[in-house]
Amino acid sequence: MSIYGRSRVKVPASTANLGPGFDTLGMALSLYAWIEMEEAAETVFHLHGDEMKGVPQDKNNLLYQVAQMVFAEAGVTIPELSISMYSEIPLTRGLGSSASAIIGGMAAANAMIGSPLDNARLFDMATALEKHPDNVGASLFGGIITAVWDGEHADFIRLEPPQDLEVLVVIPEFELATVKARGVIPSEITVGDAVFNISRTSLLTAALASGRLDLISRAMQDRLHQPYRAPLVPGMEKLLAEAPQHGALGIALSGAGPTLLCLVDRREGRKQELEQFLKETMQQHGIPARTRWLPPCTSGVTTELLERNRMQKQSFLDMIKGEIQP
Repeated sequence: MSIYGRSRVKVPASTANLGPGFDTLGMALSLYAWIEMEEAAETVFHLHGDEMKGVPQDKNNLLYQVAQMVFAEAGVTIPELSISMYSEIPLTRGLGSSASAIIGGMAAANAMIGSPLDNARLFDMATALEKHPDNVGASLFGGIITAVWDGEHADFIRLEPPQDLEVLVVIPEFELATVKARGVIPSEITVGDAVFNISRTSLLTAALASGRLDLISRAMQDRLHQPYRAPLVPGMEKLLAEAPQHGALGIALSGAGPTLLCLVDRREGRKQELEQFLKETMQQHGIPARTRWLPPCTSGVTTELLERNRMQKQSFLDMIKGEIQP
């Protein structure tokens, strides 16, 4: 019998950049993936939910690969795994689906073997794989993350989201690969654009830390990536320009897109108007889209070890069905 346990994790989605904070700012959102992992005689996958369609079910699966990275780092050999996953997080929509898989897979593997790696090490490993710390940091630690990466180590500060902050996203029904979204960004920018973004990233971080929601609209403006990515998302220019007139504190492309994210004061009386504006703008450009209210998630990834006795083993879906959002 294996000496290793069966682990279960719950990991949140994330949004990155928040406008000007390119590859620097991230926030965890209340949209989740659940993963269970244990040693097996042969590697098998049990993938559930519409968001899992097309995900590899062999050792090319990202969950399997990041688990092996953790085992190697810890000096453990577990070549065969049973992996179950259910996810609410849409793939390649700018809501951190790959980051949540990386953090979830690493956390599950680490818990299986007794958690020999601390979160700081997992953060460095995840950032090295993802190449930027914002999404993985948010999924790992929860809340709002501001972070820097020097190629080997990530330093970060976690901020508690302001109490009155809500998030509304509009998710277009098409995928936008990160590599394509990054490919349209110029390799050089002017000093003026650099100062524009640096100043607004600083102001946005300070506004979020101090609860100054009134400063968010100006602080979320960007010249570094959104103007170049706007042609990839029909309706984006209008949404960026006009959403504050319908009740948004600020609006930005979520990560590499195509999802757009509005920060909203929970006391705002025009929430329904804002939601309708987002939907109608997408419809005007012929893009099917859905909206969701996603409160910031403050908990980050959570892990637990489960009973390994298969006679007592509750099914994976039964365990999480009470948590799955309708």
